[in-house]
Amino acid sequence: MALIVQKYGGTSVGNIDRMRNVAKRALATRKQGHDVVLVVSAMSGETNRLLKLVNEIAKRPSERESDVVIATGEQVSVGLVSLAIQDQRGKARSFLGHQVRITTDSAFSKARIKSIDAEKVFEALKKGEIAVIAGFQGQDEDGNVTTLGRGGSDTTAVAIAAALKADSCEIYTDVDGVYTTDPNVCPKARKLDRISYEEMLELASLGAKVLQIRSVEFAMKYRVPLWVKSSFTDDPGTLVCAEDASMEDLVVSGIAYDKNEAKIAVRAVPDIPGVAAKIFGPLADANIVVDLIVQNVSKDGKTDLTFTVGRTDLTKATDIVKKVAKSVKAHGVETDDSVAKVSIVGVGMRNHSGVAAKMFQVLAKEGINVQMISTSEIKVSSVIEEKYVELAVRALHTAFGLDGAEAKKAARA
Repeated sequence: MALIVQKYGGTSVGNIDRMRNVAKRALATRKQGHDVVLVVSAMSGETNRLLKLVNEIAKRPSERESDVVIATGEQVSVGLVSLAIQDQRGKARSFLGHQVRITTDSAFSKARIKSIDAEKVFEALKKGEIAVIAGFQGQDEDGNVTTLGRGGSDTTAVAIAAALKADSCEIYTDVDGVYTTDPNVCPKARKLDRISYEEMLELASLGAKVLQIRSVEFAMKYRVPLWVKSSFTDDPGTLVCAEDASMEDLVVSGIAYDKNEAKIAVRAVPDIPGVAAKIFGPLADANIVVDLIVQNVSKDGKTDLTFTVGRTDLTKATDIVKKVAKSVKAHGVETDDSVAKVSIVGVGMRNHSGVAAKMFQVLAKEGINVQMISTSEIKVSSVIEEKYVELAVRALHTAFGLDGAEAKKAARA
């Protein structure tokens, strides 16, 4: 007998028939002798509907009150899925975030999980029940309802799996696994049988929408075997697991892109100690994530500081940066919301030289200018004009041998 956590996303519980399908799948796993815990999202489109109501009623809605409203989507789902299981003669009990005692910090709309008390879940399992837990939500230490941000149900599922010491965590969605890139952009994209935690972490952080980044962090930290599967087929999916030697055979495993990017440039900043901290400190205090950073120092003791933030944070970030720029006597602030980021990822990069050079040559051949560059041991990212993203993805996918059946052979060397 194993303990298996299954997470079903919004499309998987998008209507009553799909909820019945989820119940059927959960009961089939239970009949195999396994303990089953379900984590479910709000019905497809429900979170957006609730957000629309919030924004219609208030011009600058309180993030605390917004979380109270938005968290109700998952409450509906857990109740209905539990009823669907019971209607199929199974045992089920629903749990909201505060009932499982998923404790988070107080960063409303993007809270981080601090601890989970799984006692009530274990009690349900001992009674032969399927525990159906609301994803995406928790509570802070003052009892306020919090939400974990877009894709937060993935994080809930993996965190629950870690807390329960589950044998595996299965993420069910509308795709049948992790692909080399977005099939909607590149028809030659193919499904991977396995991918390492590190590669998946990079892909998630770089814009791949299959898994939420914090869910991969939890899985890697606690070594939770993580499966990505479709709730509409019986395909075995993709296993996200610890790296093994064979994974380094592929130089590049995937291509990611992110259109939710905006660029901010602070011109002629005095080149003195502490200036960067004055700029990035207030951004951190406002929970604004800064991605790529480039600094160019000139001979006159001035520096241009350019960095990227999420496009949704651009207005807020610009207001903050303009105030700081004025206080440090910088010459001005420029913004650009027509950029995007394209990245190549692969653990095989550790043992192969010239990967970044090849990426830049491919982009140059297509007439695509690279504005900013960021690298790590297993990835290279470039900021380019948004209009060239799809062209860049397809060109890089082909150049690094990820197209079709001959991909593995071509990617070696």
